[in-house]
Amino acid sequence: MTHSYLRYVALGDSQTEGMNDGDDIGGYRGWADRLAERLATVDPQVHYANLAVRGRRAHQVHAEQLPAALSLRPDLATVMAGVNDLLRSRFDAAATAGHLEAMFEALTGAGARVVTFGFPDPPALSAATRGLATRIHDLNARIRTAADRRGVTVVDLAAYPVCRDPRLWSTDRLHLNTLGHTRLAAAVGHALGLPDSDNPLDGSPRPAGEAPGMATRRGRPSLGRKFPRAVAPAADPRRSSGDGRTAKRPALAPVTPRPQHDQVP
Repeated sequence: MTHSYLRYVALGDSQTEGMNDGDDIGGYRGWADRLAERLATVDPQVHYANLAVRGRRAHQVHAEQLPAALSLRPDLATVMAGVNDLLRSRFDAAATAGHLEAMFEALTGAGARVVTFGFPDPPALSAATRGLATRIHDLNARIRTAADRRGVTVVDLAAYPVCRDPRLWSTDRLHLNTLGHTRLAAAVGHALGLPDSDNPLDGSPRPAGEAPGMATRRGRPSLGRKFPRAVAPAADPRRSSGDGRTAKRPALAPVTPRPQHDQVP
């Protein structure tokens, strides 16, 4: 029997906010919104809050979003954070994982089912991110250990070659595009055992269709000149792309599923 989650709260940074699945004018959708819609097809009474803010590091998600999340008494919570830490020159894997585990402990202790994520290996995405591989492997290992200690479900993107396919990613190589967000939402649904939720990450590394803005040259992603500018705010300790921003959906509210015109290919 499928478990029905009625109070879903998402914590995190730009990926959970939904960046590049939509825009700042029309609004971002993203995998967490898409997951909430999947939950609403199981039980229309589900309520959903998204506390994520772009640019946030793990300690900021911990300090700013966890208290608000606990006050909402979720029975399901997702925690995705750490990428903005990985991009810093002074990256501390132990400290980053420590903030994540503290959130796992608090949320599971409050009775929530918690889902977190391992991050994909970057070399196939961009030569500019190749140096992050060692950091990512270290952080992923710590996340898996912490999740195992706290009874947290891990959707481990590093385990699936499809996650390195450029057609799931925006031109900045940091954010999923609509196809990527759609597939990730379905993967979390699969991890939760939702109906009709075969894992869309466990298959061919070449998804159908070509996402816009993903032109390649000689079979490799074309970065153009966008990647350095995209990384700069996260790499500069004095700046954040989320400065002055607040959560797009700070309170629990009902979910209205949208037409499924963008099914997972």
